[in-house]
Amino acid sequence: MGIDLPLIWAIIIAFGLMMYVVMDGFDLGIGILFPFIKDRSERDAMINSVAPVWDGNETWLVLGGAALFAAFPLAYGFLLSALYFPLMMMLAGLIWRGVSFEFRFKASEARKPFWDNAFAAGSYVATFSQGIALGAFINGFEITGTAFTGSALDCFTPFSIFTGFGLLFAYASLGSNWLVMKTNDGLQRRMRTLSQWNAIALFGVILLVSVWTPLIHQQIAARWFTWPNMLYFAPVPILVVVFTWLQLRLLQNPNTHAGPFIISLLLIFLGYTGLAISVWPNVIPPSVSIWSAAAPEESMGFTLVGTLLIIPVILGYTSWSYFVFRGKQALGEEYH
Repeated sequence: MGIDLPLIWAIIIAFGLMMYVVMDGFDLGIGILFPFIKDRSERDAMINSVAPVWDGNETWLVLGGAALFAAFPLAYGFLLSALYFPLMMMLAGLIWRGVSFEFRFKASEARKPFWDNAFAAGSYVATFSQGIALGAFINGFEITGTAFTGSALDCFTPFSIFTGFGLLFAYASLGSNWLVMKTNDGLQRRMRTLSQWNAIALFGVILLVSVWTPLIHQQIAARWFTWPNMLYFAPVPILVVVFTWLQLRLLQNPNTHAGPFIISLLLIFLGYTGLAISVWPNVIPPSVSIWSAAAPEESMGFTLVGTLLIIPVILGYTSWSYFVFRGKQALGEEYH
């Protein structure tokens, strides 16, 4: 029995995108939380908590995009056409956010509010655009054969716009729980309060998406609500309820620091698992599978060698950077 290269590449791409969502999600979340914190020193502490690692977090987005191009070129071209506007909006938001991240430290006192607002705006635009792309992907695309025959505006639907707003709550939850873990005193107390509201809002978003999706997609409804799939997949919604309750309990305990952030990661993973269950094995919903969209085996095998070498390197330097900059972020500590 031969090696299933499309399956291996699908796992690699899913892993890369999951790492991006988790790792860039909390620093995008910090930008989303910026309008709720007015104190300059506290804003600086929020930024400084991610300053040493935020650039490396986006490595996973590059890896996911490059892997999609290498292993599934049909899907790469198709998705860029179908999701052109939200992807361009996302890149514009990420660029604007990256520029403002650096400029706010070098600007005069009169100009700092402008760059603070720019950092927040870039975070909102990038996150909302990712949510629209996610909703459009779940909805599926208009396909003739293997070609996209829809409009570039098809991605903007009530469902995708809702998932855009929903992702704001998901990233805000990651960001606020990251700051619960990384800060102290008044800022941490405010983040605990925001995290509790975010947890409730995120649970509502997950609940509504879980109801809305099968109502408009019979294929997804059949995947989740036929026997014995209901038994196999039941742990996902059950764990969402359990982890949300546990997170709220932990946030009420002032002596708990890392626990709420870990729970946030688990909730994001469960949401990602639910997405995978709903669309598997299609890389272009609703009908183009990973095997139909795969590149020639020779090409996938050749690029797989380099990918399997580079992923441990990325994991290694990422883990080392987080280890070096572990601990709390105190007010007044400066970023250079």
